[in-house]
Formats: sequence, C-alpha cells, structure tokens
Amino acid sequence: MSSKLKMGMIGGGPDAFIGAVHRIAAQMDGLAELVCGAFSSDPGKSKAMAAVLGLPEQRVYGSFAEMISSESLLAENERMDFVSIVTPNHVHFEPAKMAMEAGFDVVIDKPVTFSLEEAKQLKEIAATTGRILALTHTYTGYPMVKQAKEIVASGQLGTIRKVYAEYLQGWLFNKLEDSEQKQASWRTDPARSGKAGCMGDIGTHAFNMAEYVTGLKVTRMCATLNTVVPGRLLEDDGAVILEFENGATGTLIATQIATGEENNIRIKVFGDKGGLEWQQEDCNSLILKWPDAPKQVYRTGTGYAGNLATHNTRVIAGHPEGYLEAFANIYRNAVLTMLAKKQGKGLENTAIEFPGIDAGIRGMAFVDNVVEASKSEEKWRKFEV
Repeated sequence: MSSKLKMGMIGGGPDAFIGAVHRIAAQMDGLAELVCGAFSSDPGKSKAMAAVLGLPEQRVYGSFAEMISSESLLAENERMDFVSIVTPNHVHFEPAKMAMEAGFDVVIDKPVTFSLEEAKQLKEIAATTGRILALTHTYTGYPMVKQAKEIVASGQLGTIRKVYAEYLQGWLFNKLEDSEQKQASWRTDPARSGKAGCMGDIGTHAFNMAEYVTGLKVTRMCATLNTVVPGRLLEDDGAVILEFENGATGTLIATQIATGEENNIRIKVFGDKGGLEWQQEDCNSLILKWPDAPKQVYRTGTGYAGNLATHNTRVIAGHPEGYLEAFANIYRNAVLTMLAKKQGKGLENTAIEFPGIDAGIRGMAFVDNVVEASKSEEKWRKFEV
C-alpha cells in the first residue's frame, strides 16, 4: 500500500495567500500529493491555477460539490484521500460536511466554520462518519511551543498562576479594504468573516495558544473590542481578561492596527516555581525563567528537547524552522494518523498530535463569548460552549 496520500484542494486560487502555504506544508514531508482541486468559484481561475500546478484537466473542477461528487466515483487507488479547505470562513462548513459524508478526511484552515453552531454540527458529522478532521492552528506546530507545553505538563513551572497571550499585527492600520485588496476585503466583511474581525482572525490563535500550552481551559472572561479605523465593519483591536479553570488569570491582546508590527504572536506563562516565554519573531528559542537561577534558553533541534519538540523538528540546531515547517507539522501528523487508520494500525508515538474539531469548537466559542463580553455591562461573562 502506498505511504503517500492523495489530496484535493478547495480554494487557494491565483490571488490567494494561504493556498500556497497549505500546498507547500502538505507536501513538505513526502506524505501527500495534490491530485485535484476546485481552486476558485470562477471555473476559469480554477483551470488557470491547475495549469500552474501541472494538474490534468480532468481533475480540475468548477465547484467543490462537483469535485467531491466526481472524486467519490473514482477507483480507490485513484481518487483523493482527503481534502484541504482553504476558502474564506463562510465557505468552510458545506464542503467539509459534504467531504466527510462522501468518505473523505478533511484538513481545514481556521476558524473551523462561520459559526459555533456549524462547528458543533461538524463534530457530529465527523463522529457519525468516522472521518478525521484536522484544523490548521499553525502556531502550535512550532517545536518550541510543543516544548513549552511539555514543560508545563511536567510540573516544572509549578501551579500556573498567570498567562499572557498576544498577537500584534499592523497591516490594517488604514482602510485597506477600500483598495479591494482581497485579504483585507473578506476579513473585514461580516458576511464572509463572521461576527468578529481581529478576534476571529488572530485572537483565536492567541486563545488557542494559551489553552494548548497551559493545558487549562478558560472559564470566564471580560473583554473590550474596538473599531479604530473609521468606517470599518468589524473590530480591528481588542483586549480580554481571562480566568482559567484552576483559578489562574491572564490577558489576551489582539490587534491589527499596531502600525509597523508584522505577525509576532507571543505567549508568557508563570507558575509558582518559574515562568516561560515564546514569540514567533524568535521562534527557535524558548526562554525559561527561575527565581533562584539564571534564565535558560531551549533551542529547536537540540538533543535536550522533549519528545513533542523532537518529533516535530526536521533539521539540526542552528537551522531555523519557521512558519512553513510549523504548518507542515500539522499536515504531517494528520496524514500519519490518516495513513495509520487506512492501514488498520494504531499510533504508538504520542507526539503525533494535531488540532481537531474540539479546538475548532473552542475557537468559535471564544469568538461568541468575546463579542458578547464586549457588549455586556457586567465585568465577567461565563465562558459558554
């Protein structure tokens, strides 16, 4: 049996940013190959993208429905094994639902759906069909983020008391959407993005990072959301105070109007024994802080890293592993899981992990709760899923 799975793609056409990232990430480890696609709602653009990618004309489709239906009729050794969905948020649920019901596994760009209700429906569909759903919460794929998770879980920091998560961007410091820039246009449009702008786009990453690294769930929050750029339809800035299930508190800051900032997601976690800090701008380093000893710096690719970090590292120390590699770790672990299932095998390595539908539901619940908390006159809102 082939050790390589066949991938179809929905979205990711000529003007898309994230489609190319998914294609690189999916194929980085030689475990998957792109065999078909419906790259745009415009059939002409879809064909143009397929020509660039060297796909045969008969495996290029004018819609996701046509692709899923046609692929399901092909022989098992020819049709796609899973589909990658890289469309704007409002075109996540229907293709994911249709794909799973047709017998295909799914990798989907975050957020998982347009609404919390849709996310819960996808969980039911995944359970009913037995299909695998992977969610590309990219930043948890970094080796040193996984090292941070392992350190917290080991108890080295003691009882967690304080968590700081932030994601600062500056690309929407002006009304870029008026220039018809594609990424800005759909991300600031509630009909395509959903009820939140900045918090739905990048705040969900910071939220996911906080829960992933600490292993703790948020139980209460208070929030303020701001639309700084006049005339923008969704918020472009916000701050949240978090309370976790063990009583720890924290803050989450997400903004897209921090002029000059790029994509520096950062997390700090402090327990009663020590603390840690990681940021994407120095993604190969994890800093540990102690009350009675100098700072320690863990580095990607070193022999002292734990199982989670080691499994998700490709090269030796000193060779940077960044965004594309972190993205590829999610694909690799998801595809390894799909392969094991297809071959009737179990997974012995516990480091083969990836975000799934539960992380997606938590993310959509975060969007709902942060929007409602911002509207509320009460200080605290119970986190509801």
